[in-house]
Amino acid sequence: MNQETPCLRGLAAMIQLSINNEWRSFPQAPTIAELLRQLGHDPRKVAVEVNQVVVRRAEHETHRLQPGDRVEIVTLVGGGADTPTVPVDAPLVVGKFTFRSRLFTGTGKYPTYDLMRQALAASGCEVTTVAVRRERLVDHEGRNLLDYLDLKQYTILPNTAGCFNADDAIRHARLARELLTNLENPGADWVKLECLADRKTLLPDPIDTLKATEVLIREGFQVLVYTSDDPALAKRLKQAGATCVMPAGSPIGSGQGILNRNNLQIILEYLKEDDPNYPVIVDAGVGTASDVAIAMELGCDGVLLNTAIAAAKDPVRMAWAMRYACEAGRWAYLAGRIPKKLYASASSPWEGQIASSR
Repeated sequence: MNQETPCLRGLAAMIQLSINNEWRSFPQAPTIAELLRQLGHDPRKVAVEVNQVVVRRAEHETHRLQPGDRVEIVTLVGGGADTPTVPVDAPLVVGKFTFRSRLFTGTGKYPTYDLMRQALAASGCEVTTVAVRRERLVDHEGRNLLDYLDLKQYTILPNTAGCFNADDAIRHARLARELLTNLENPGADWVKLECLADRKTLLPDPIDTLKATEVLIREGFQVLVYTSDDPALAKRLKQAGATCVMPAGSPIGSGQGILNRNNLQIILEYLKEDDPNYPVIVDAGVGTASDVAIAMELGCDGVLLNTAIAAAKDPVRMAWAMRYACEAGRWAYLAGRIPKKLYASASSPWEGQIASSR
């Protein structure tokens, strides 16, 4: 006898379909719609190809598959939360002060005080610097700079800009403390110290900078000290008691950005080695938003800038850019960048690829 058993006859009646490159058996040829229902797929969220020809969704109910058909069912893959939340970050602590914004701005070089006020608001800053000099406090029309600053909104950071020796810097700091004490602004308790070496480079004089730092600390000031990107000097300034060390990214007003990332990273390593919360704020040389982002991605705690906003073609728009760059750079630092690799690493999974036509 050469008759097939009922079981074998049943197997012979099954048809074979290749579903995403895997052969499967079916008792009868399904339509595409029936196949999707069997597999539990939402027809709105897949695309179907039969023998390398895309079948439109409107044809799924009528297109009946044939034995040996090769079917590809694809969808989109990716990742991410359904409802993204704003990253959480600790506030910036500088001495006795605590701030949400890590961007400090200056008040100089604006064509008008009104434009300055708009740019400061756009930047989101909580701290703005003011130089203690007559020509910076009152303009040619007799208007006082402080009339355009909301002293309840901003903490004023007095700046000894234009001082070329320790004695002058100390004198300016004392005058600033008296002025801001009269105004009842909390900025009376601190000072941004600058002791410049010359008018051409505006780089700090290391000896007078250290000397003025030591004197002002003895007099009760919280000293935020502008310095070069010299790691050894930065370390000495912290040891002297500086509340914050502020290395230059590049010369003041140059717009060259961060010229020496290596030294800046060494400064961060030295100053934060036993004190990870010690504030290091880049001061000077910023030209555009990417410079701010770089400084923050390296691990700096903040950026102080003035010219990059005030001298931009559109200062208010640039202020917004600096604001977001500071936040983006900080979040990128906290997130931790991926390691650099010599070769490529695919972002889409290799699994589930559409079968090659070759």
